[in-house]
Amino acid sequence: MKKSIKKRLKRFFRFLYGWGVVQWFLAVVYYVLIWFVYFTSKKNISGLETLKKYAKKPAIFVFWHGRTMMLSPVIALNRVRGYAIADPRRDGRAIAKMEKLFGLRTLYGSSARGGVSVLKRGINILNSGRFCLALSPDGPRGPSMRFHDGALYFAKMTGAPIIPVCYSSSRPWFLNRWDRYLLTKPFSIIAGTVGNPIFIDRKTKTSEFEKIRKTLEDIMVKQAYDLDKRFTKFRVEQDLTAENFEKTMGEIK
Repeated sequence: MKKSIKKRLKRFFRFLYGWGVVQWFLAVVYYVLIWFVYFTSKKNISGLETLKKYAKKPAIFVFWHGRTMMLSPVIALNRVRGYAIADPRRDGRAIAKMEKLFGLRTLYGSSARGGVSVLKRGINILNSGRFCLALSPDGPRGPSMRFHDGALYFAKMTGAPIIPVCYSSSRPWFLNRWDRYLLTKPFSIIAGTVGNPIFIDRKTKTSEFEKIRKTLEDIMVKQAYDLDKRFTKFRVEQDLTAENFEKTMGEIK
């Protein structure tokens, strides 16, 4: 009986979550909470000069799907002019509304949904010379902390650099979901890293992508683990997918 009620409530809230007005309400709530956490915390972010240099230039900022929360204020304060690639499903649309409040425009699409279309539009945006792109190379459904090659095509076709970004905090809360989404509590120490730009030559063959992909993946994994070990012993797993994680949780329950 209790399970039946929980399922109905879950369906009801998911139904509400599909409404644009509800998404906007939640976006404003998240926006206010994130700024509260940011301004009550101490910040230690290295590589900000790189972020400022490419804030209004063609660049591809990449970050793991579970490490977006405290990057948004950094983007806003440094007046980054760009597009965030978001999943067109309801969850992605809600997050996109919040990112809009932080100053980012939205480009809907993913490797699974509208992949070719988003690639073409992303290339056009970068080639305009006025905007950067922000994306999670392991999103929207995993595997966690595995670098999909979409960013590599953007870089090769436009000459824009790939810039890996990550953060961690002294008061973390890792959510029990496939990407181990990191929520930062108020009054934390926020440590972040903006990596060095990585360029991909236009003449690079597709057969060479795997080596470059693995190099970028290793850099980003190291970023996350190095930042995390300052504050916690928890180690985020690689290769978790949303589908498998949901099945596992269903079996456990």
